[in-house]
Amino acid sequence: MSDGPQSMAPVYRTVQEIPPGFGPCVAAIGNFDGVHLGHRDVLNAVVAEARALGVRAVAITFDPHPEQFLRPCKAPKLLTLMDERLRRMAETGIDGALVLPFDEALAKMPAREFVHRILADGLHVRGLHEGGNFRFGHRAQSGVSELHAFGEEFGFALHVHAPVRVHGLEVSSSAIRELVAAGDMRRARWMLGRPFAVLSTQARGRGIGTRLLVPTVNLAAYEGLLPGFGVYVTRLKVGERSFQAVTNVGNRPTFGEASFAVESHILDFEPVEMDEQTPLELEFLLRLRGELEWPSPEALKAQIFKDVARAQRYFRLAK
Repeated sequence: MSDGPQSMAPVYRTVQEIPPGFGPCVAAIGNFDGVHLGHRDVLNAVVAEARALGVRAVAITFDPHPEQFLRPCKAPKLLTLMDERLRRMAETGIDGALVLPFDEALAKMPAREFVHRILADGLHVRGLHEGGNFRFGHRAQSGVSELHAFGEEFGFALHVHAPVRVHGLEVSSSAIRELVAAGDMRRARWMLGRPFAVLSTQARGRGIGTRLLVPTVNLAAYEGLLPGFGVYVTRLKVGERSFQAVTNVGNRPTFGEASFAVESHILDFEPVEMDEQTPLELEFLLRLRGELEWPSPEALKAQIFKDVARAQRYFRLAK
């Protein structure tokens, strides 16, 4: 058993790690990428039912994401990497998370065997909450109708949740990924219930000592999804400190050979303790413009002043 960073809920990596007497419980199964408002609706219901029954609330998820195992060339970049996903799920009040390794054995496991081994024998599930489009088992051949039948056989109630909608838009991880990739941070925020954020560290090789003495920070290489190329109003959290910033995501094409970077210029800068291991959280608040190639350094400098002025106005109005 291991605890996810900043998580108050225990994390079990196999069914065998679940301690004796942990169940019975109420559970939800899913990838929970983004832990968006739809996921929170399901997990909040899991917690509420578990409290009412006096049992534990559990989220069951997979690592890696099934698409990354089954179709690695086509798998999407994820909104939240596993540690962040566990932390966000813990915020809903669940009592534990079961992170099953998604491998060939699990991919080929028949649906009934999954229910028998994981839900019934492993967790002693009494209630299960899922979205209407939930699929599971070998080749995703089973859905909520099969789960209803399994519930009757193994003694748990199934609760099927309707999709959550915000401003007329149906919330889903795939929809949020599309919005983030397009730089639409406003609609992504609607669906997530919070700003889209990237958790990383400072890029190596920048000569950074134990203090950050310049107002520019480059993020280290990041495996998850990043917003589309462009310039954004952002908020950069360095440990416990929070700064207003303007961030460029892209290849910096104006000068010399293009090189990809996520580079943030802090607007309200003060020197801060920081090294290459210091956790950074970069929240993307608003896209100012796409990435452009400028005819001269002077033209770029003039545009940067305009970007900074717009970002400062954004933060003034946000107050």
